[in-house]
Amino acid sequence: MSNPINRELQATLDPQRKSWIDSANDAACDFPIQNLPFGVFSTAQQAQARVGVAIGDQVADLAALFEAGLLRVGAESNVFARPALNDFIALGRDAWRSVRVQLSALLAKETSTLRDDAALRQRVFVKLADAKLHMPVDIPGYTDFYSSKEHATNVGSMFRDPKNALLPNWSEMPIGYNGRASSVVVSGTPVRRPNGQLKLPDQERPVFGACRKLDIELETGFIIGRGNALGEPVACEDAEAHIFGMVLLNDWSARDIQQWEYVPLGPFNAKGFATTISPWIVTLDALEPFRVAQPVQEPKPLEYLRHAGEHAFDISLEVLLRPEGASEATTISRTNFRYMYWSMAQQLAHHTVAGCNMRVGDLLGSGTISGPTADSFGSLLEITWNAKNPVALKDGGTRGFIEDGDELTLAGWCQGDGYRVGFGTCVGVVMPAVK
Repeated sequence: MSNPINRELQATLDPQRKSWIDSANDAACDFPIQNLPFGVFSTAQQAQARVGVAIGDQVADLAALFEAGLLRVGAESNVFARPALNDFIALGRDAWRSVRVQLSALLAKETSTLRDDAALRQRVFVKLADAKLHMPVDIPGYTDFYSSKEHATNVGSMFRDPKNALLPNWSEMPIGYNGRASSVVVSGTPVRRPNGQLKLPDQERPVFGACRKLDIELETGFIIGRGNALGEPVACEDAEAHIFGMVLLNDWSARDIQQWEYVPLGPFNAKGFATTISPWIVTLDALEPFRVAQPVQEPKPLEYLRHAGEHAFDISLEVLLRPEGASEATTISRTNFRYMYWSMAQQLAHHTVAGCNMRVGDLLGSGTISGPTADSFGSLLEITWNAKNPVALKDGGTRGFIEDGDELTLAGWCQGDGYRVGFGTCVGVVMPAVK
């Protein structure tokens, strides 16, 4: 990186950089100074939601920093004093990077501006434990993909022919469907078990009732930071410049409702009842040190889906399940984002190639992330092979699918040298269906 802003940006990734906030220097902390993820929060003392950045066990109030004259963003109004990140994101990548550089400098161990001003620190910092975290963006649209070869192969083997598990188009393009943006919720929001039509094997017609095969899908999602005009596709090589950052995503799935309804048009009620995302958006800049090559693609994609370089990221992911009343959760899956066959850039290029216009804040889900081994599958459908092999829990119980009262937690992080860039957690507790 040759120009000044890029040199400054590169310095924010220095693994040796430390913060004067001691908790941020803990090797197990999700939010070191190298991360600086964006979110929206409020407190009991100040109910107005505003933009913050997580650092150690603290939230830095960006609205307060702007008002104090310590943060410049190229806008006269305080875009951080708003209940969603959209207005800030819309300022563009130069603004995102400038704010990252300024925050990294302010929080660095050697910088005294905030460190030595107790009154200012009192105005700017809130303990993470005392913050209420909100949906970080207003989401105009939501699309979910199906981009893990292992997941698609497992599902195809289970419900079709194992010898022809992947349909012919799967290896040619990122398969996706338009989901329901209105039911995307932030971590911590309870999830109601859905009702719907169920086709039982011993009955000619479907019955109506509560989902009996409720499942999770371990995914990540990315947030659109720059849109495109209707009719003007985003080139694959340029696509990452349109991405603000990533979140963890649990695309809750009603497998029995889905199996009956998905032919001929795909998921509908089986997916539209809830999708949970984590509250902190980790920027692509923070993930840059963890860039790796994606799996080899055969056949070679068509020209519009080609990009040079490495476009996967080494993100460790896990799923934990804790039954109601249990003192301890059971880790039921450990996998990695690097297994994804289709990259985020390819997903975005394909989504727009016909002329679809993306908008700031749009959410695109990766699809279930499964690895090559049974302990790295990203859904209970795969882990238990449709409940034929229930997973054992630490309290002695088992699960084929999710039961009422179960708490599901997704976690994710990139492991650096002496630090980790984490996403925090994505949590949901299942409530009984409406009777």
